[in-house]
Amino acid sequence: MDTNECQPLYLEIQEFYEGLNMKVEQQVPLLLVERQALNEAMEGEKTGHHHLPETRGLCLSEEQTVSTILRRPRMTGNKIMEMITEPYRLTRRCEVTAILILYGLPRLLTGSILAHEMMHAWLRLKGYRTLTPDIEEGICQVLAHLWIESEIMAGSGSNAASTSSSSSSSTSSKKGGRSQFERKLGDFFKHQIESDTSVAYGDGFRAGNRVVQQYGLKRTLEHIRLTGTLPF
Repeated sequence: MDTNECQPLYLEIQEFYEGLNMKVEQQVPLLLVERQALNEAMEGEKTGHHHLPETRGLCLSEEQTVSTILRRPRMTGNKIMEMITEPYRLTRRCEVTAILILYGLPRLLTGSILAHEMMHAWLRLKGYRTLTPDIEEGICQVLAHLWIESEIMAGSGSNAASTSSSSSSSTSSKKGGRSQFERKLGDFFKHQIESDTSVAYGDGFRAGNRVVQQYGLKRTLEHIRLTGTLPF
């Protein structure tokens, strides 16, 4: 619900990338924002292909000022009360200035969007060429899908209770392991990625996932870096 509350989840996903030997070296700010701020930031970007009107995350490269949520709002009926926002000035020290995520989404969905946007950041910071939307969005969706799978697996094993101290960002982890509801939610978000009908995100994911399963993530990324295409 606010930027500070999301930081432990951000650390978890940074650790997930490190576990894949894909550490994002640059400290990229993660900001939770309202829909209006997301739309304004998107207009400020010179490049990018977005899943309109459903964009829920952005990896920014331009210097701009973004309104970020400083304190979670209070809900009164259907009204959002007492939301505190502040302007956050992004400065360009490298190819990525910030990652923005729409606030108020479930933890697993927020995490999958973050895993997707972090892959955009990783590609830019590693100097990958400008890729076609189906290649770039597809491989970013592969990473989002991998993260959700890892979360479902972490919660379904017999050692699930041992994860209870690993993160305060997950309400279910405080109770020891994933709830049945959260596992079903994870399966649903996985299914959404797998069955997406768009060319860039859906077809791109299915093609990327197929070659990652065949050749592995490392070889697939190396082929993309050298050729800008997926291996056959």
